[in-house]
Amino acid sequence: MKIAFIGQKGLPNHFGGVETHVAELATRFVNDGHDVTVYARYWYTPKGTKTYNGIKILRIPSISTKHLDTITHSVLSLCHVLFISRPDVLHIHAVGPALLAWIPKILCPHMTVIVTVHGLDRLQTKWGWIARIMLRLGEYSAAHAGDALIVVSRSLASYFSRVYKKQAFFIPNGMTPRHTAVDNAVLRPLGVSAFEYVMLVSRLVPQKNAHLLIDAWKKAQVIRPDIFNGVKLAIVGGEAKTKSYVRLLKRLAHGDTSIVFTGFQSGEVLNALYGGCLFAVHPSSHEGFPISVLEAMGYGKAVIVSDIPAHMEVIGDCGLSFKKGSVDDLTAKLIELLEDKMFAASLGHAARIRIENEFHWDSIARETLAVYEERNALREGVLAVE
Repeated sequence: MKIAFIGQKGLPNHFGGVETHVAELATRFVNDGHDVTVYARYWYTPKGTKTYNGIKILRIPSISTKHLDTITHSVLSLCHVLFISRPDVLHIHAVGPALLAWIPKILCPHMTVIVTVHGLDRLQTKWGWIARIMLRLGEYSAAHAGDALIVVSRSLASYFSRVYKKQAFFIPNGMTPRHTAVDNAVLRPLGVSAFEYVMLVSRLVPQKNAHLLIDAWKKAQVIRPDIFNGVKLAIVGGEAKTKSYVRLLKRLAHGDTSIVFTGFQSGEVLNALYGGCLFAVHPSSHEGFPISVLEAMGYGKAVIVSDIPAHMEVIGDCGLSFKKGSVDDLTAKLIELLEDKMFAASLGHAARIRIENEFHWDSIARETLAVYEERNALREGVLAVE
Protein backbone atom coordinates (compact mmCIF):
# COMPACT_ATOMS: atom_id res chain seq x y z
CA MET A 1 0.00 0.00 0.00
CA LYS A 2 1.23 3.50 -0.83
CA ILE A 3 0.64 5.87 2.10
CA ALA A 4 1.29 9.61 2.49
CA PHE A 5 1.20 11.71 5.66
CA ILE A 6 0.39 15.45 5.66
CA GLY A 7 0.00 17.86 8.57
CA GLN A 8 3.01 17.01 10.74
CA LYS A 9 6.04 19.30 10.82
CA GLY A 10 8.32 16.53 9.61
CA LEU A 11 10.80 13.84 10.58
CA PRO A 12 13.00 13.03 12.43
CA ASN A 13 10.66 13.96 15.27
CA HIS A 14 12.51 16.60 17.31
CA PHE A 15 9.46 17.82 19.24
CA GLY A 16 5.68 17.67 18.99
CA GLY A 17 3.14 14.97 19.74
CA VAL A 18 1.87 14.76 16.15
CA GLU A 19 5.41 14.24 14.87
CA THR A 20 6.04 11.42 17.34
CA HIS A 21 2.71 9.83 16.41
CA VAL A 22 3.53 9.91 12.69
CA ALA A 23 7.08 8.64 13.25
CA GLU A 24 5.91 5.64 15.24
CA LEU A 25 3.15 4.69 12.79
CA ALA A 26 5.17 5.28 9.62
CA THR A 27 8.15 3.28 10.88
CA ARG A 28 5.94 0.27 11.60
CA PHE A 29 4.14 0.57 8.25
CA VAL A 30 7.48 0.52 6.41
CA ASN A 31 8.56 -2.52 8.42
CA ASP A 32 5.34 -4.21 7.24
CA GLY A 33 6.33 -3.59 3.62
CA HIS A 34 4.30 -0.46 2.79
CA ASP A 35 5.57 2.50 0.77
CA VAL A 36 5.36 5.54 3.08
CA THR A 37 6.04 9.22 2.39
CA VAL A 38 6.02 11.93 5.07
CA TYR A 39 5.81 15.56 3.97
CA ALA A 40 8.15 17.76 5.99
CA ARG A 41 8.71 21.48 6.46
CA TYR A 42 12.00 23.10 5.45
CA TRP A 43 12.58 24.69 8.86
CA TYR A 44 11.91 21.48 10.82
CA THR A 45 13.64 18.72 8.86
CA PRO A 46 17.36 19.18 8.08
CA LYS A 47 18.41 19.82 4.50
CA GLY A 48 19.42 16.66 2.69
CA THR A 49 17.13 14.40 4.71
CA LYS A 50 15.56 11.99 2.22
CA THR A 51 14.76 8.98 4.37
CA TYR A 52 14.21 8.17 8.05
CA ASN A 53 13.79 4.59 9.28
CA GLY A 54 12.98 3.61 5.68
CA ILE A 55 10.32 6.34 5.38
CA LYS A 56 10.58 8.64 2.38
CA ILE A 57 10.92 12.27 3.52
CA LEU A 58 9.84 14.99 1.12
CA ARG A 59 10.74 18.51 2.24
CA ILE A 60 8.21 21.09 1.06
CA PRO A 61 8.47 24.87 1.64
CA SER A 62 6.05 26.94 3.69
CA ILE A 63 5.57 30.53 4.79
CA SER A 64 7.06 30.03 8.23
CA THR A 65 4.91 32.34 10.32
CA LYS A 66 2.53 31.59 13.17
CA HIS A 67 -0.62 31.78 11.02
CA LEU A 68 0.62 30.67 7.58
CA ASP A 69 3.15 27.90 8.24
CA THR A 70 0.77 24.96 8.55
CA ILE A 71 -1.74 25.89 5.86
CA THR A 72 0.81 26.86 3.18
CA HIS A 73 2.81 23.70 3.77
CA SER A 74 -0.36 21.60 3.66
CA VAL A 75 -1.54 23.19 0.40
CA LEU A 76 1.81 22.66 -1.35
CA SER A 77 2.11 19.11 0.00
CA LEU A 78 -1.41 18.31 -1.17
CA CYS A 79 -0.56 19.54 -4.67
CA HIS A 80 2.31 17.04 -4.77
CA VAL A 81 0.04 14.28 -3.47
CA LEU A 82 -2.69 14.94 -6.03
CA PHE A 83 -0.59 15.47 -9.13
CA ILE A 84 2.66 13.56 -8.56
CA SER A 85 2.78 10.93 -5.81
CA ARG A 86 -0.92 9.82 -5.88
CA PRO A 87 -0.90 7.41 -2.90
CA ASP A 88 -3.56 4.83 -2.10
CA VAL A 89 -4.09 6.43 1.33
CA LEU A 90 -3.66 10.07 2.29
CA HIS A 91 -3.53 10.46 6.08
CA ILE A 92 -4.05 14.05 7.23
CA HIS A 93 -3.11 14.99 10.80
CA ALA A 94 -4.64 17.84 12.88
CA VAL A 95 -7.67 20.07 12.31
CA GLY A 96 -5.79 22.85 10.50
CA PRO A 97 -4.66 20.67 7.57
CA ALA A 98 -8.05 18.90 7.70
CA LEU A 99 -9.54 22.05 6.13
CA LEU A 100 -8.22 20.64 2.84
CA ALA A 101 -9.63 17.13 3.17
CA TRP A 102 -12.46 17.78 0.69
CA ILE A 103 -10.05 18.60 -2.17
CA PRO A 104 -8.75 15.07 -2.84
CA LYS A 105 -12.31 13.77 -2.58
CA ILE A 106 -13.17 15.89 -5.63
CA LEU A 107 -9.96 15.72 -7.64
CA CYS A 108 -8.85 12.17 -6.85
CA PRO A 109 -11.89 10.04 -5.92
CA HIS A 110 -9.91 6.78 -5.95
CA MET A 111 -7.74 7.99 -3.06
CA THR A 112 -8.74 7.03 0.49
CA VAL A 113 -8.56 10.05 2.82
CA ILE A 114 -8.13 9.53 6.56
CA VAL A 115 -8.06 12.38 9.10
CA THR A 116 -6.67 12.12 12.63
CA VAL A 117 -7.64 14.82 15.13
CA HIS A 118 -5.15 15.15 17.99
CA GLY A 119 -6.96 17.93 19.84
CA LEU A 120 -9.30 20.90 19.49
CA ASP A 121 -6.63 23.36 18.42
CA ARG A 122 -8.97 26.37 18.51
CA LEU A 123 -8.91 26.12 22.33
CA GLN A 124 -5.22 27.01 22.43
CA THR A 125 -4.67 30.48 23.82
CA LYS A 126 -2.29 31.55 21.05
CA TRP A 127 -5.04 31.82 18.41
CA GLY A 128 -7.11 34.90 17.63
CA TRP A 129 -10.75 34.84 16.58
CA ILE A 130 -10.12 34.50 12.83
CA ALA A 131 -7.81 31.51 13.35
CA ARG A 132 -10.34 29.95 15.69
CA ILE A 133 -13.07 30.22 13.07
CA MET A 134 -10.83 28.52 10.52
CA LEU A 135 -9.94 25.77 13.00
CA ARG A 136 -13.62 25.24 13.73
CA LEU A 137 -14.16 24.81 9.99
CA GLY A 138 -11.27 22.34 10.07
CA GLU A 139 -13.18 20.32 12.65
CA TYR A 140 -16.23 20.22 10.37
CA SER A 141 -14.08 19.16 7.42
CA ALA A 142 -12.38 16.48 9.52
CA ALA A 143 -15.77 15.11 10.48
CA HIS A 144 -17.39 15.11 7.05
CA ALA A 145 -14.86 15.33 4.21
CA GLY A 146 -12.70 12.24 4.69
CA ASP A 147 -13.42 8.53 4.39
CA ALA A 148 -12.73 8.02 8.09
CA LEU A 149 -12.06 10.11 11.18
CA ILE A 150 -9.64 8.92 13.86
CA VAL A 151 -9.37 10.63 17.26
CA VAL A 152 -6.77 10.05 19.95
CA SER A 153 -9.03 10.22 23.01
CA ARG A 154 -12.50 9.10 24.05
CA SER A 155 -13.38 12.67 24.99
CA LEU A 156 -12.69 13.73 21.39
CA ALA A 157 -14.80 10.84 20.10
CA SER A 158 -17.65 12.00 22.33
CA TYR A 159 -17.22 15.59 21.13
CA PHE A 160 -17.42 14.70 17.43
CA SER A 161 -20.40 12.43 18.04
CA ARG A 162 -22.25 15.12 19.98
CA VAL A 163 -21.38 18.20 17.90
CA TYR A 164 -20.96 16.83 14.37
CA LYS A 165 -22.95 13.55 14.57
CA LYS A 166 -19.84 11.73 13.41
CA GLN A 167 -18.75 8.36 14.75
CA ALA A 168 -14.96 8.37 14.99
CA PHE A 169 -12.44 5.57 15.41
CA PHE A 170 -10.76 5.93 18.80
CA ILE A 171 -7.08 5.06 18.44
CA PRO A 172 -4.91 6.69 21.13
CA ASN A 173 -1.32 7.85 21.11
CA GLY A 174 1.08 5.29 22.45
CA MET A 175 4.43 4.52 23.99
CA THR A 176 6.86 1.63 23.84
CA PRO A 177 7.81 0.90 27.48
CA ARG A 178 11.54 1.39 28.05
CA HIS A 179 14.22 0.48 30.53
CA THR A 180 17.22 2.77 30.42
CA ALA A 181 20.45 2.94 32.36
CA VAL A 182 20.76 6.18 34.32
CA ASP A 183 24.00 7.94 33.37
CA ASN A 184 25.06 10.91 35.47
CA ALA A 185 27.71 11.73 32.89
CA VAL A 186 24.83 12.63 30.55
CA LEU A 187 22.74 14.39 33.21
CA ARG A 188 25.31 16.54 35.00
CA PRO A 189 26.02 18.89 32.06
CA LEU A 190 22.31 19.77 32.22
CA GLY A 191 22.60 20.72 35.88
CA VAL A 192 20.85 17.68 37.41
CA SER A 193 21.80 14.37 39.02
CA ALA A 194 19.94 11.06 38.95
CA PHE A 195 16.94 10.81 41.27
CA GLU A 196 17.41 14.34 42.52
CA TYR A 197 15.01 16.16 40.21
CA VAL A 198 11.39 16.42 39.11
CA MET A 199 10.74 16.97 35.41
CA LEU A 200 8.42 18.70 32.97
CA VAL A 201 8.83 17.77 29.29
CA SER A 202 6.92 20.10 27.00
CA ARG A 203 7.01 22.74 24.32
CA LEU A 204 7.21 26.01 26.20
CA VAL A 205 3.88 27.48 25.17
CA PRO A 206 1.31 29.11 27.48
CA GLN A 207 -1.28 26.32 27.48
CA LYS A 208 1.32 23.87 28.85
CA ASN A 209 1.35 25.96 32.07
CA ALA A 210 5.03 25.78 32.93
CA HIS A 211 4.51 29.11 34.73
CA LEU A 212 1.97 27.44 37.01
CA LEU A 213 4.46 24.70 37.87
CA ILE A 214 7.17 27.24 38.68
CA ASP A 215 4.79 29.07 41.02
CA ALA A 216 3.78 25.81 42.74
CA TRP A 217 7.40 24.65 43.01
CA LYS A 218 8.49 27.87 44.69
CA LYS A 219 5.53 27.73 47.07
CA ALA A 220 6.16 24.08 47.97
CA GLN A 221 9.79 24.86 48.82
CA VAL A 222 8.63 27.46 51.35
CA ILE A 223 6.12 25.08 52.95
CA ARG A 224 8.41 22.01 53.12
CA PRO A 225 12.04 23.09 52.73
CA ASP A 226 13.16 19.82 54.36
CA ILE A 227 11.98 17.56 51.53
CA PHE A 228 12.90 19.97 48.71
CA ASN A 229 16.47 20.49 49.87
CA GLY A 230 18.79 19.31 47.08
CA VAL A 231 15.93 18.52 44.68
CA LYS A 232 15.69 20.36 41.37
CA LEU A 233 12.94 21.07 38.86
CA ALA A 234 14.08 20.36 35.29
CA ILE A 235 12.05 22.13 32.61
CA VAL A 236 12.84 20.25 29.41
CA GLY A 237 11.75 21.86 26.16
CA GLY A 238 12.19 24.84 23.89
CA GLU A 239 10.17 27.69 22.52
CA ALA A 240 7.77 27.18 19.64
CA LYS A 241 7.49 30.71 18.26
CA THR A 242 6.94 31.76 21.91
CA LYS A 243 10.12 33.61 22.83
CA SER A 244 8.28 36.15 24.97
CA TYR A 245 6.70 33.34 27.03
CA VAL A 246 10.08 31.68 27.57
CA ARG A 247 11.47 35.01 28.77
CA LEU A 248 8.56 35.20 31.23
CA LEU A 249 9.34 31.72 32.57
CA LYS A 250 12.98 32.61 33.12
CA ARG A 251 11.99 35.80 34.93
CA LEU A 252 9.71 33.76 37.21
CA ALA A 253 12.56 31.35 37.95
CA HIS A 254 15.21 34.03 38.37
CA GLY A 255 17.16 33.63 41.59
CA ASP A 256 15.95 30.08 42.28
CA THR A 257 18.89 27.79 41.58
CA SER A 258 16.71 24.69 41.98
CA ILE A 259 14.93 25.44 38.66
CA VAL A 260 16.89 24.32 35.60
CA PHE A 261 16.03 24.99 31.95
CA THR A 262 17.64 22.28 29.82
CA GLY A 263 16.33 23.47 26.46
CA PHE A 264 15.03 21.00 23.89
CA GLN A 265 16.43 17.49 24.31
CA SER A 266 16.02 14.25 22.39
CA GLY A 267 17.52 10.81 21.90
CA GLU A 268 20.00 9.53 24.49
CA VAL A 269 19.82 12.70 26.58
CA LEU A 270 16.02 12.68 26.81
CA ASN A 271 16.08 8.96 27.63
CA ALA A 272 18.49 9.66 30.47
CA LEU A 273 16.31 12.52 31.75
CA TYR A 274 13.25 10.30 31.87
CA GLY A 275 15.18 7.46 33.47
CA GLY A 276 16.72 9.62 36.17
CA CYS A 277 13.77 11.74 37.29
CA LEU A 278 11.86 11.16 40.52
CA PHE A 279 8.55 11.83 38.78
CA ALA A 280 7.08 13.98 36.00
CA VAL A 281 4.56 16.83 36.02
CA HIS A 282 2.27 17.89 33.18
CA PRO A 283 0.09 20.88 34.15
CA SER A 284 -1.50 21.66 30.74
CA SER A 285 -4.85 23.38 30.43
CA HIS A 286 -5.52 21.72 27.05
CA GLU A 287 -4.38 18.44 25.47
CA GLY A 288 -5.48 15.99 22.83
CA PHE A 289 -3.74 12.88 24.16
CA PRO A 290 -0.41 13.84 25.79
CA ILE A 291 2.52 11.80 24.54
CA SER A 292 4.92 13.21 27.15
CA VAL A 293 2.69 11.78 29.89
CA LEU A 294 2.65 8.40 28.15
CA GLU A 295 6.43 8.53 27.82
CA ALA A 296 6.98 9.24 31.51
CA MET A 297 4.62 6.38 32.42
CA GLY A 298 6.37 4.09 29.94
CA TYR A 299 9.64 4.72 31.77
CA GLY A 300 7.93 3.64 34.99
CA LYS A 301 7.57 7.11 36.45
CA ALA A 302 4.76 8.53 38.56
CA VAL A 303 3.05 11.54 37.01
CA ILE A 304 1.17 14.55 38.34
CA VAL A 305 -1.26 15.98 35.79
CA SER A 306 -4.00 18.59 35.62
CA ASP A 307 -7.47 17.06 35.81
CA ILE A 308 -8.45 17.71 32.19
CA PRO A 309 -10.24 14.77 30.48
CA ALA A 310 -7.30 13.84 28.22
CA HIS A 311 -4.96 13.48 31.19
CA MET A 312 -7.43 11.49 33.26
CA GLU A 313 -8.00 9.13 30.37
CA VAL A 314 -4.27 8.42 30.16
CA ILE A 315 -3.39 7.92 33.82
CA GLY A 316 -6.41 5.97 35.03
CA ASP A 317 -5.62 5.23 38.69
CA CYS A 318 -1.84 5.19 38.04
CA GLY A 319 -1.05 8.84 38.74
CA LEU A 320 -2.05 11.93 40.69
CA SER A 321 -4.17 14.81 39.41
CA PHE A 322 -4.70 18.38 40.57
CA LYS A 323 -7.42 20.89 39.81
CA LYS A 324 -6.63 22.60 36.52
CA GLY A 325 -5.09 26.01 37.09
CA SER A 326 -4.75 25.60 40.87
CA VAL A 327 -1.31 26.49 42.22
CA ASP A 328 -2.35 25.38 45.72
CA ASP A 329 -3.51 21.93 44.61
CA LEU A 330 -0.41 21.36 42.47
CA THR A 331 1.74 22.47 45.42
CA ALA A 332 0.07 19.86 47.63
CA LYS A 333 0.62 17.08 45.07
CA LEU A 334 4.32 17.96 44.66
CA ILE A 335 4.74 17.73 48.41
CA GLU A 336 2.81 14.45 48.54
CA LEU A 337 5.07 12.65 46.08
CA LEU A 338 8.35 14.06 47.39
CA GLU A 339 7.31 13.20 50.94
CA ASP A 340 6.57 9.56 50.10
CA LYS A 341 9.01 8.28 47.49
CA MET A 342 7.83 4.69 47.96
CA PHE A 343 4.34 5.79 46.93
CA ALA A 344 5.82 7.55 43.89
CA ALA A 345 7.70 4.36 42.96
CA SER A 346 4.56 2.22 43.27
CA LEU A 347 2.63 4.61 41.02
CA GLY A 348 5.43 4.44 38.48
CA HIS A 349 5.37 0.64 38.47
CA ALA A 350 1.60 0.62 37.92
CA ALA A 351 1.99 3.23 35.18
CA ARG A 352 4.43 1.07 33.21
CA ILE A 353 2.08 -1.90 33.35
CA ARG A 354 -0.80 0.29 32.16
CA ILE A 355 1.23 1.45 29.15
CA GLU A 356 2.25 -2.11 28.25
CA ASN A 357 -1.34 -3.31 28.38
CA GLU A 358 -3.23 -0.43 26.78
CA PHE A 359 -1.02 2.01 24.86
CA HIS A 360 1.65 0.09 22.98
CA TRP A 361 2.56 1.55 19.56
CA ASP A 362 2.57 -1.89 17.92
CA SER A 363 -1.14 -2.41 18.58
CA ILE A 364 -1.96 1.22 17.70
CA ALA A 365 -0.24 0.82 14.32
CA ARG A 366 -2.21 -2.38 13.64
CA GLU A 367 -5.51 -0.65 14.48
CA THR A 368 -4.67 2.29 12.19
CA LEU A 369 -3.72 0.02 9.32
CA ALA A 370 -6.98 -1.87 9.79
CA VAL A 371 -8.88 1.41 9.27
CA TYR A 372 -6.96 1.99 6.03
CA GLU A 373 -7.72 -1.49 4.76
CA GLU A 374 -11.40 -1.34 5.72
CA ARG A 375 -11.92 2.04 4.05
CA ASN A 376 -9.97 0.99 0.97
CA ALA A 377 -12.17 -2.09 0.65
CA LEU A 378 -15.35 -0.04 1.08
CA ARG A 379 -14.18 2.52 -1.48
CA GLU A 380 -13.22 -0.14 -4.01
CA GLY A 381 -16.60 -1.79 -3.52
CA VAL A 382 -18.48 1.46 -4.07
CA LEU A 383 -16.44 2.34 -7.15
CA ALA A 384 -16.93 -1.16 -8.58
CA VAL A 385 -20.70 -0.80 -8.19
CA GLU A 386 -20.63 2.61 -9.85
